[in-house]
Amino acid sequence: MEQVDLLAMCRVAGVSWHFLAREAQRPEGMERLRAGRAMEESRDATKTLAALAGARHDLAERQRAVEEMLAAAEADGIELTTVLDQDYPVNLRTIYNLPPFLFYRGTLRPDDAFSVAVVGTRQATADGLSRAKRMSQLLVGAGVTVLSGLARGIDTAAHQTCLDAHGRTIAVLGSGIRRIYPPENAGLSKQIMEHGAVVSQFWPDTHPTSYTFPRRNVVTSGMSQGTVVIEASATSGAKMQARLAIEHGKQVFLLHSLVTEREWARKYLQRP
Repeated sequence: MEQVDLLAMCRVAGVSWHFLAREAQRPEGMERLRAGRAMEESRDATKTLAALAGARHDLAERQRAVEEMLAAAEADGIELTTVLDQDYPVNLRTIYNLPPFLFYRGTLRPDDAFSVAVVGTRQATADGLSRAKRMSQLLVGAGVTVLSGLARGIDTAAHQTCLDAHGRTIAVLGSGIRRIYPPENAGLSKQIMEHGAVVSQFWPDTHPTSYTFPRRNVVTSGMSQGTVVIEASATSGAKMQARLAIEHGKQVFLLHSLVTEREWARKYLQRP
């Protein structure tokens, strides 16, 4: 019931999902949210509580919509974990902008906390692909779960190498769990489900957009203990993830070749 209530709140226009996630996982957090109160004092809290108060009249309708969505997801073999559940990824709980829920296919395991994200550009060079493969092989050899974003280029190489090496890998989608993107990686995603997990922080039928991909980087950073950037331009999502990882207090690893080739990477080395 609490899962349904949390997701119903997430369907209210104007709420902050990050605030709901932070508050809900605190002791008696859902009870406070239902009563229109919160421990947190912030702009997000004020805005969200006002939005929830204004939506009380149709809460039951939102709950029914959530129950129908969850029943359809279960029928499709889609799993759900929320900040209210024990199997919610432990590393993800530590960041300030955590998602309130994840839909996933495959398995989430406690030892996935021992994980590193390997990310990079979609327009990868031959050298970049080779480095991504080598890094993934080393991580698998050390028993590390490798996270990436299922994108073309570096991400695809990282996932495929883990599978070839019989390691665990998790793909974090920039779309709903039913909307695998890019479509040519649908087969790869099915292999990942058998040897790890494919996860999404969005409603199951959400299409990929320019808005969803940056949020994907948040979760990829948050679920891992650190991020390795293989190859990335100044406008790449991988560069964004390096910044997010720093903000999250995670380790960031920049390949020597990246630092040599990219000014933004050299500047990151100078950050305090």
